[in-house]
Amino acid sequence: MTSEDSSPARPGRRQLLRAGSLGAGALGVGAASIGLDRTLSGRGASGASASASAAAPPLHGGETVPFHGEHQAGIETPAPAAATFVGLDLREEVDREGVLRMLRLLTDDAARLTRGEPPLADTEPEMATQPAALTVTVGFGRGLMERAERAAPSWLDPLPPFGIDELQDEFTGGDLMLQVAAEDPVTVSHALRMLLKDARAFTRVRWVQPGFRRSPGIVAPGSTMRNLFGQLDGSANPATGTPHFSHVVWIEEGPFAGGTSMVIRRIRMDMDGWDEVDRTAREQSTGTRLDDGAPLSGGTETSAADFEQVSANGFPVIGEFSHMRRARGVDDGEHQEIFRRPYNYDLAPPPGGGALSESGQIFVSFQADLLGQFLPIQQRLDTLDLLNRWTTPIGSAVFAIPPGCAEGEHIGETVLR
Repeated sequence: MTSEDSSPARPGRRQLLRAGSLGAGALGVGAASIGLDRTLSGRGASGASASASAAAPPLHGGETVPFHGEHQAGIETPAPAAATFVGLDLREEVDREGVLRMLRLLTDDAARLTRGEPPLADTEPEMATQPAALTVTVGFGRGLMERAERAAPSWLDPLPPFGIDELQDEFTGGDLMLQVAAEDPVTVSHALRMLLKDARAFTRVRWVQPGFRRSPGIVAPGSTMRNLFGQLDGSANPATGTPHFSHVVWIEEGPFAGGTSMVIRRIRMDMDGWDEVDRTAREQSTGTRLDDGAPLSGGTETSAADFEQVSANGFPVIGEFSHMRRARGVDDGEHQEIFRRPYNYDLAPPPGGGALSESGQIFVSFQADLLGQFLPIQQRLDTLDLLNRWTTPIGSAVFAIPPGCAEGEHIGETVLR
């Protein structure tokens, strides 16, 4: 009779285990020798440990962003590496009191999570201890305002149809919006699940859109994000923490004073078509240099564009069809500003097709006056923008962002009371 333990052709399990023990012993001797060598050279264990600690990269897991305050976090807050946007629809039976109960639950758990504390019903409390600069931002759609028996702002409606749109229901609309963002996608995932558990008795999930930016430590803090076309995206943003930012973003009067309006547009990007375009055509489509984001008229990313500059042939250096020129309303004598806070997305391509990816941008903008700031920009881009050749909006939603809340209050309390 033969067995694995007694077969002469191959070593048995006991032999292998014995050999493994010897190998481990040999490794231990080698490690001891290395430690001895370091000691003899004046670098003992404590010195090596101190050196390794000094060289270790900074950890971001313990970073926190206050939940309570005059404004909701997640807007003027530096945009972290990961974010998920969720649109929710209220269940038919939910009334005003149900809306308020839901908001109390969401507020309490969001405040705990952003402090690095697990919610009371958290079955995985260890997952909450690394907040990683977590922020939770809540937005109201017209449906929520009506269910709460309060007048919605006049601008809180779907955007008018645009010729470039190919909107899909699964990325459009919603009564309630949650923006959950952090430097760690695991933190985002856990926080979002906790919040959706709070909301599931009151809402149904309408859409979910996860997005990403650069990870911490890749570029200097405050650097402008690159989209998947390689363009610096958001160079014209107002600087956070300034009076100008406040003027552009925060609503000054009415129930939503201290809040803002939010537009979310899911924009599919034709990466395969973009691959076929040379660098000159790419830069002409945006009006900026790809390497550093400077306008084609010269300077740096933050330099003012010279829209009057012409080439040797007499043509505008920054063409009238360029994205930069159209967004800024140069030829219409207008100048509107918004604050962009976009994220990239990249999914598996549809089966059976020739595309390499399903990629694009979750375009997010905040502005005090949606009708006076965002809408004219979007109308100009719809009429003429060379970048439209490679981009298609497939989702769209508008939300009213209530102001922040004090401890003991719930999100939207000043709006809905």
